[in-house]
Amino acid sequence: MFGMLAHILGAVTSFVGPLVIWLIKKDESPFVNDQGKEALNFQITILIGYVVAGIVAWLPFIGPCAGGLLWAACLLLGLIFGILGGVEANKGVAYRYPFALRLIS
Repeated sequence: MFGMLAHILGAVTSFVGPLVIWLIKKDESPFVNDQGKEALNFQITILIGYVVAGIVAWLPFIGPCAGGLLWAACLLLGLIFGILGGVEANKGVAYRYPFALRLIS
């Protein structure tokens, strides 16, 4: 259940939810440890995408449009993949995001 919660909270609270779940439950369950790290790594990757979108938004001419599209893409990808991760973790399957920087191992 906490593995699923790490993914779902990531879709809603960015990196804060998975970080809290991982820090509290990492020693109790290897599955929650793995899925918490996976959700946290993905949310950090999405956060980097938001930062890039913010920087791009300041570029002249195409910046506001491109930055807005990048921001919307980060929002949708975080929401969709967070829900998919939660569904798979609820089944007991270790979910791997298709693109995520593995910063926490």
